[in-house]
Amino acid sequence: MVDFQAARRAMVEGQLRTSDVTDPRVLAALLEVRRELFVPAGIVTLAYLDRSLPIDGEEARASAQPSRFLLKPMVQGRLIQALAPSNGDKALVVGCGTGYSAAVIGRLAANVTALEEDEGLSRRAKATLAAAAAVENVTVVTGELAQGFAPAAPYQVILIDGGAEFVPELIFRQLAKGGRLAVVICDGPSGKAMIYRSDEYGVVSGRGLFDTVAPLLPGFRRVPAFVF
Repeated sequence: MVDFQAARRAMVEGQLRTSDVTDPRVLAALLEVRRELFVPAGIVTLAYLDRSLPIDGEEARASAQPSRFLLKPMVQGRLIQALAPSNGDKALVVGCGTGYSAAVIGRLAANVTALEEDEGLSRRAKATLAAAAAVENVTVVTGELAQGFAPAAPYQVILIDGGAEFVPELIFRQLAKGGRLAVVICDGPSGKAMIYRSDEYGVVSGRGLFDTVAPLLPGFRRVPAFVF
């Protein structure tokens, strides 16, 4: 029998603190949220390992190839810390999967819109967030990930919860002035976690945080240019 509470503490002390995740509020949220609830039952014992875990949406099950993943704890922790959610912020999680990042950010921000386009994952996110008692300020919505969720915009915080080759301009436009967006930008086998900020005039600029890679989310892969 796995002692998940001890595993969660070990994750925080051994993976997060040693990777410069030091914000007390972020660490407290990661200690509170039961990560094991957000992974498939067959791999629940792996919930706190330093690796991305397949969460297998409907399309992945149909093709027998996992295409959606829960990011490794260090990457999620550092992205959330860089976003610095405050208790007055409105947040959007793009590609919420089973809802883990939304549950963590929900403990830091005023409210969270958790966007998912896979119907199976969307249903699982709603059920898991309810089981984790993280539904009071988290709303799961279904729609195309690359479109963001304009009806609830603007957002002070946007997390793209996976890898992307680019960030659609439409999502940048959903940032509030002073808002922050975090994502792992991938270029082939390499990648970098990025934080983008919108200034008081709505101009967005970005900077690199750390080198990492992440599985690409649907809709965030560049269409190859046709060459004559």
